[in-house]
Amino acid sequence: MTRTHEAATDTEALLQAQSGVLERIAGGVPLPDVLTEVATTLERLMPGCHCSILLLDRESSTLRHGAAPSLPWTYSSRIDGLAIGRDEGSCGAAAYLGTPVVAEDVTTDPRWVRFRDLAGAHGLRSCWSTPIRGRAGVVGTFAVYHERTHQPASRERDLVDRLTHLASVAIDHHALFGALADSEERFRRAFDDNAIGMAITAADGAVTRTNEALRDLLGRSEHELTGVRLAELFTPVTAPEAPYEATLRHPDGRTLDVVVSVSPVAGPDGVPVRLIANVLDVTQRRAAERERQARHEADVARQAAERASRAKTDFVAALGHELRTPLQAVTGFTELLGSLDLPPERRKAALEHINGAAGHILAMVDDVLDVARIEARALPLHPVEIDVPAVVAEVLSLLEPLADAEGVRLRDESGPAALHADERRLKQILLNLAGNAVRYNRTGGTVALTTRTEAAAVVITVADSGRGIAPEHLDRLFTPFDRLGADSGEGVGLGLPLAKGLAEAMGGGLAVTSTPGRGTVVEVTLPR
Repeated sequence: MTRTHEAATDTEALLQAQSGVLERIAGGVPLPDVLTEVATTLERLMPGCHCSILLLDRESSTLRHGAAPSLPWTYSSRIDGLAIGRDEGSCGAAAYLGTPVVAEDVTTDPRWVRFRDLAGAHGLRSCWSTPIRGRAGVVGTFAVYHERTHQPASRERDLVDRLTHLASVAIDHHALFGALADSEERFRRAFDDNAIGMAITAADGAVTRTNEALRDLLGRSEHELTGVRLAELFTPVTAPEAPYEATLRHPDGRTLDVVVSVSPVAGPDGVPVRLIANVLDVTQRRAAERERQARHEADVARQAAERASRAKTDFVAALGHELRTPLQAVTGFTELLGSLDLPPERRKAALEHINGAAGHILAMVDDVLDVARIEARALPLHPVEIDVPAVVAEVLSLLEPLADAEGVRLRDESGPAALHADERRLKQILLNLAGNAVRYNRTGGTVALTTRTEAAAVVITVADSGRGIAPEHLDRLFTPFDRLGADSGEGVGLGLPLAKGLAEAMGGGLAVTSTPGRGTVVEVTLPR
């Protein structure tokens, strides 16, 4: 056979082999069968040789059996799992070095020291191994054995190079196909076996596939759900962003709470081609949250009711004490007037005591009624133009006897200021605030009233140098009837709530700051 005819025959055989291998790859033929076809092709083109294809296991750095159509199985099984290395025969060295390794005579080649007896027992004398390179580098070896010493010719090298490339195509395809199949299997299991409801939809939201968990949740079959849009399955209760809360109506009449998360899956051009929806049933969780919230609200309401009840009890006790003293005075002096013939001056004094006691009772009743009117938003107001410093002076004059008795000094630091407000209510506010500042002061302490005018309001400040208010009591200052634990001799606990309510009724406000041991500052702000 001439060289030209031999080359033509080789080319034809290689083309047929390539066509056959590609058909097998496309048809999903197992990799060992494809590699056997490659090895058999070379054995037909090189009579008298035996071919072996080994696959590299990267995790263990070993070569595993791929195909060896004419080698004895006892030999192939012994080299299955061959480690790669410089002295691991032709195949182990080729995979390690990444270059072809020719052992013309295995009985003398130093790389075959550990395998000479094995090769001799099976009549093998030479071995030429070429690394198979794939996308990830060396993926295996292509070995050619002879039963005599042998050095490959250029034709043989060319044939091996071409068939080695064909083997690499088959191995790479198997790796890619296997990874894809493995990925699809993992996705199928994650999708079908997931306890969370899942759906795959087209880009427009039309359902194409659902898992069992979602079908159970919706109470509908795959056929019933296919083609239905996600928006038709759920009623959003929050903004439809990922994730969002929604409700769904089950065929058995139940309304279920769910959380829906939708993620787009982009195609090669980056445009979403489908959507994956996750639907989590949170009905029981939401029911438990509502139950906890209801218990919390009931507990808060109970505590508020208990505080109100305690405050009213304290109020009733304080009011009873406050009323008892003047009523006893009225009763005592009435009996005195009815049973004794008193001289005119003593009779006049008794009547004055009765009148003072009645006035005290009337003032307390008025305070209680004012608090009730404020709470009902029915407090009558009669606004007029007011000279604020004049009102401050009058209030301090009325409090002088009390201040003298307590050993407290009053200071008028008010400047020019005018208001359009109810004068009687302003006096009531300042009397309550300044009266408290005197009562809860210390001997030798001071109470100062100042004013300042702002753009749209007048601010009146009552500052004392008394005992101050503990931080834990500040949030209870304006609770009606709450006297912050003071004994009944300190009043009925309506002064600050009444003052704040009156200020707010006139469109203003009242704020308190206090430092225990240093005093309290109350600011009343009223619109001009």
